[in-house]
Amino acid sequence: MIETDEAQRASSRAAGSAAPEGAERPPAVISIDAMGGDRGPAAVVAGMAKAARHDPGLRFIVHGDEAELRRLLRRRSGLAARVELRHAEGEVSMDDKPSRVMRNARGTSMLGAIDAVARGEAGAAVSCGNTGALMALSVLRLRRAPGVDRPAIAVFWPSRNPAGYNIVLDVGADIRADPHNLLQYAVMGAEYARLGLRLDKPRVGLLNVGSEAHKGGAERGQASALIGARAAEPGAGFDYVGFVEGGDILSDRVDVIVTDGFTGNIALKTAEGTASLINELLRAAFAHSPLSRLGALAAYTSLQRLRKRIDPRRVNGGVFLGLNGAVVKSHGGADATGFAAAIRLAARMARTGFPQRVAQQVAKALRAPETAAAESSQSRGGET
Repeated sequence: MIETDEAQRASSRAAGSAAPEGAERPPAVISIDAMGGDRGPAAVVAGMAKAARHDPGLRFIVHGDEAELRRLLRRRSGLAARVELRHAEGEVSMDDKPSRVMRNARGTSMLGAIDAVARGEAGAAVSCGNTGALMALSVLRLRRAPGVDRPAIAVFWPSRNPAGYNIVLDVGADIRADPHNLLQYAVMGAEYARLGLRLDKPRVGLLNVGSEAHKGGAERGQASALIGARAAEPGAGFDYVGFVEGGDILSDRVDVIVTDGFTGNIALKTAEGTASLINELLRAAFAHSPLSRLGALAAYTSLQRLRKRIDPRRVNGGVFLGLNGAVVKSHGGADATGFAAAIRLAARMARTGFPQRVAQQVAKALRAPETAAAESSQSRGGET
């Protein structure tokens, strides 16, 4: 994902971090799966070092090949003193099926990272490994929050809204989502926006191929009806704007965009690829001739701002919503900058108990219709 520096600071405030920039932050222990991802443990350790330089309160429990990790840590002055290494013989590959991982997870760095959160030794876990396996193991060890059938991955997405971003979910936790799942995503996303963006009444939209009511097929129509009915209930706490299109993800028309993990992940990867392409095209254009290089020099400050704005590494990390614990999924191809961004997000989650707060609110919201129905039934029974 992409985000301006201003929006990053707003994101930090939104996640509950009230400490001003440069102030001493409280301690936070982050559990790291060092063996996941495309770039291996070297990128992970480099990202840890980058995050640690800017956050003296960070400590790490790192799971993976101890010998290789010790070798990498020796190159990072001062980092080893803030790291507890836990050797893991196995690792989860990007190609492993979640079902296979579930049967053979014991001794892997991914399971070790999640277990440290489950035992309360760390406030959050970070992995850039296999998304399906990470979600499956997280559900197994951390369990779903009350009332949640299927957790979702939520990300901050740059937009024209005053805060600089919207919330999009699901972006890859599960490629399937029936109408009831989409309703739960809407409730979770709205509560995330209420706590994270500090919005009293977030606007929720359902991603579709068109904004017209007849677009998208029967299941999308059923989901829309369910979300609309929930939004109309007293105390629902969010407004439903109806169907939204791809372009609305970046707009100020909506605060939360709900979709299935298949569509959301494609949209996410497309945005990241587009941002990288724009960056490459700008470089090529300004290197084309001596005159264009001179123009680039004159516009250096503005170009640097633009480069940061479209750099997908600067906001890397999706939060698993709907679990009894904090897990951040980093992009599989994240480099040091990207992994450091995921660690910063995990640290904010750990310091504020943010996922637990969301889970509590979601549980209340999802129980509300059942409670109201039960009370109504009892009332009718008392009248007969």
